[in-house]
Amino acid sequence: MNVGVAFVKPNDPIDGVNMSQPGSPLSTIAAALRRERERVGISLAELARRAGLAKSTLSQLESGTGNPSVETLWALGVALGVPFSRLVEPPAPPIRVIRAGEGPRLPSDHADFFGTLLAAGSTHARRDLYVVELEPGTGRQAEAHIPGSIEHLVVAAGRIRTGPSGDEVDLGPGDYVMFPGDVPHRYEALEPGSWAILLMEHR
Repeated sequence: MNVGVAFVKPNDPIDGVNMSQPGSPLSTIAAALRRERERVGISLAELARRAGLAKSTLSQLESGTGNPSVETLWALGVALGVPFSRLVEPPAPPIRVIRAGEGPRLPSDHADFFGTLLAAGSTHARRDLYVVELEPGTGRQAEAHIPGSIEHLVVAAGRIRTGPSGDEVDLGPGDYVMFPGDVPHRYEALEPGSWAILLMEHR
């Protein structure tokens, strides 16, 4: 399963997409970063400081270049006080179809972990729907998201260990878990080809 926003090996191209073209994933991210930074009213240097990034890295992202990882974008979302989806989701048409294998792919720095943003919540609902794909290996340690975040996960195939760090649970196909996303948490595949549906709720 590969759909929408996903995480690949660092420095891999994003599904062969020309990232610098208008409407491309990087142009969407660049516009969103500028918009949200200006909304908060902070400088590029201050946002970089809050997110723990080099100013040059953030400058590249705002200019539509570079190759951001999911960890970088999560850090920026936390620093700006917005969900991850606000930085990667283009304006939605009235009807939207995402075919298997389509959409931009974002790399994870630390794990063979794939996540796909299927739909972002509205301003009022603030819920984002993803497909996540994992392969056995190191697992992915996620930092705390914005306060009030809750994660809902249903395993579709394979086996996945997930939950707040130190309090993880093992899940199989059809199993569901809910846990706070505003504390450090972890995802780990226990079998090859594991994938799940993830609903992120931002209160």
